[in-house]
Amino acid sequence: MLSTQVMELVREALDGDEEFQRNLRADIMAVRDRDPACTCLPDVFLYFKGFHALQSYRVSNYLWRSGRRVLAHYLQSQVSQTFQIDIHPNATIGSGVMLDHGTGIVIGETAHLGHNCSVLHHVTLGGSGKKGVDRHPKIGNGVLLGAGASVLGNIHIGDGCQVGAGTLVVEDLPPRSVAVGVPAKIIGRFVDVTAQPSLGMNQLGSKEADEGIVTFGMDGI
Repeated sequence: MLSTQVMELVREALDGDEEFQRNLRADIMAVRDRDPACTCLPDVFLYFKGFHALQSYRVSNYLWRSGRRVLAHYLQSQVSQTFQIDIHPNATIGSGVMLDHGTGIVIGETAHLGHNCSVLHHVTLGGSGKKGVDRHPKIGNGVLLGAGASVLGNIHIGDGCQVGAGTLVVEDLPPRSVAVGVPAKIIGRFVDVTAQPSLGMNQLGSKEADEGIVTFGMDGI
C-alpha cells in the first residue's frame, strides 16, 4: 500500500470521527505530561512509537466500525510488523492513554482499556476462550500496568489500580488495588478514591506515593 493511500485513510478517519480527534489530542498530552524523556510535543508526534501505534489503531478501529475489516486487519498487521505492538482493531481504548516504550504490547479483540491509562512494554491483555466469546480483560480508568504484566481472560481491573511489573492477573481486582506477583496478590490499596497511579508513574514507590497507600502483608509472593 502506498504511503499516500495510508495518508488518505488517516485523513478520512480524522475528518469522519470527532472522537478520534479528541483522543489524539489527549494521547499526545498524556505522553508529554507522564514521560520524562519527552522534552516537547513534536518529540511525541515524530519519534514515540507507542503514540504512533496507538493512533494507527484508532484508524484501524474506524475502518473496522465502518465495515472495512480486511483493510483494518491489514493496517493492524503493518503496525505490528513496524512497531512490534499488536492491537486488534475491535479493541476498545479510551482517551489520554500512554503506551510507554511500547515494544511487545498485545491488546486483544474484546479488550477494553479505560481513559488515562499508562501501559508499559511487553504488557499483554490476552484472551481465554474461543472465537465469538467475550474473552479479554476490561481495564478501568487511571490504571498503571507495569512492564511485562499479563492480564488474561474476561476479568475486570477496577479504576485506579496499579499492577506491578511481571505480574500475572487472572482474577478481578477491586478499584484502587496495588497488585504484584504470579499469580497476582493484592498488597495494598490507594486511600484516595480519586487516585490515578497512571499519572504519577511511581513504580518503585516514593515518599509521596507511599503515604497514599495502605499496605497489606506479602506472605506467599
